[in-house]
Amino acid sequence: MSQGRLLLVERDAVAAQLTAEGLAQNLVTAPRITLAATGRQAADALREGRFDIVLADLSSLSDLDERSEEAVARMTRLANGALMLALSDGASVSAAVGAMRAGAHDYMAKPVTGPALAAKIGELAERHGKGRALSLEANSGGRMADYAGFIGASSAMQFVYEQIGRIATSSAPVFITGESGTGKDVCAEALHAEGPRAGKRMVAINCAAIPRDLMESELFGVARGAFTGAHEDRKGAAELADGGTLFLDEIGEMDLSLQSKLLRFLQTGTLSRVGESGVRRVDVRVICATNRNPMQLISEKKFREDLFYRLHVLPIHLPPLRQRPTDIMVLARHFLEHYGREEHKGFSGFTSEAGAVLAAANWPGNVRQLQNLVRRLVVMFDGGDITAAMLSAADVESRGTMAVATPAVGRRPAILPMWQQEQRIIEDAIASFGGNVSLAAAALEISPSTIYRKRQGWAEMGVAGAA
Repeated sequence: MSQGRLLLVERDAVAAQLTAEGLAQNLVTAPRITLAATGRQAADALREGRFDIVLADLSSLSDLDERSEEAVARMTRLANGALMLALSDGASVSAAVGAMRAGAHDYMAKPVTGPALAAKIGELAERHGKGRALSLEANSGGRMADYAGFIGASSAMQFVYEQIGRIATSSAPVFITGESGTGKDVCAEALHAEGPRAGKRMVAINCAAIPRDLMESELFGVARGAFTGAHEDRKGAAELADGGTLFLDEIGEMDLSLQSKLLRFLQTGTLSRVGESGVRRVDVRVICATNRNPMQLISEKKFREDLFYRLHVLPIHLPPLRQRPTDIMVLARHFLEHYGREEHKGFSGFTSEAGAVLAAANWPGNVRQLQNLVRRLVVMFDGGDITAAMLSAADVESRGTMAVATPAVGRRPAILPMWQQEQRIIEDAIASFGGNVSLAAAALEISPSTIYRKRQGWAEMGVAGAA
């Protein structure tokens, strides 16, 4: 694979040297770096050769006798498809918005550290389908690329790993939220495995998969003779998990009448089997999960508010895959290697075009959708590189989510609730500005205080990412 080429436009020689050294130390494969001290030198370099990345300090373009936005637009035209990252002293909202309006892919306020710059380049490369072609991935620098069943080294997942590490040692209830396919069951297993109860059982119940009339006996057990067919005493999930962890998946689907009994169990630590008058004391840590908005369920009288606050002690939110773009190819390669071994087939990886398709997809089904797609690819094809055409052929699960797929005629797209669409827009904007709320607010033409207020509300509901 050819080495990528990077043009660094920086008039400060010391800053240029530090930036170059930071990239060399923090990228897996350092690119060949060409230095330009002025905008004119940069323009000449772009005319003479092709670059994969352009890092341009906005003040260094002042010799072009143009406004900063016009200078960036000229660099973008000359860059001929290269990734353009604008740099500027101070967190100037107007400079950031102007640079991105002029064609820059992203903006960073100086001073920038080597790891932060490398991570941003790696994220942009993956997001725009250039990660494999450039061989640019941010060096983990000690960051975990996998943790207790999770795969990914993005900043979003590092925060999740940190939360799990802190929360696992406690016995307080955990409330996990996240869209379908983000790994809520993996998170529950990680909390159990990393905590002091790891030597005991973890028992999971899917509240949406068990009929209402059987749910109580499945959860709390049944006494012999309680009803026809109850020929012996049987422990429920709570008793089976005594000393360990009880995981209640899809807690929002639990019947209201059973919610009151679950609340009493959480308050007293005791339960009664169905058909039994006595009580039994049980010591379990309760972890629950839902892909729905619990506050909306409460407002619709489908979930008890007192139960929510009893369970919502330690919240964890799992980010959707679209908010962790640098993990997409990491996950895809992991699944390709895993299922390739399972099916005894030899796959070498993904072409750059296929990587672009994967990076551009919205992934409504998140990691589970990506996992299913890669497994389907392994079964359908015999080996070699995965191409964009192969992705299109295998994308039978959800036509239209891939950039190369043709939407099915007459199929109505899924409509998300307004709050979820608003959350997605705001969080995506924040992610695109590297976590800078002020820049995201400027781009969305709202005030930063609005974003902080909404994120605080989401955090209280247990449906938002880290504020």
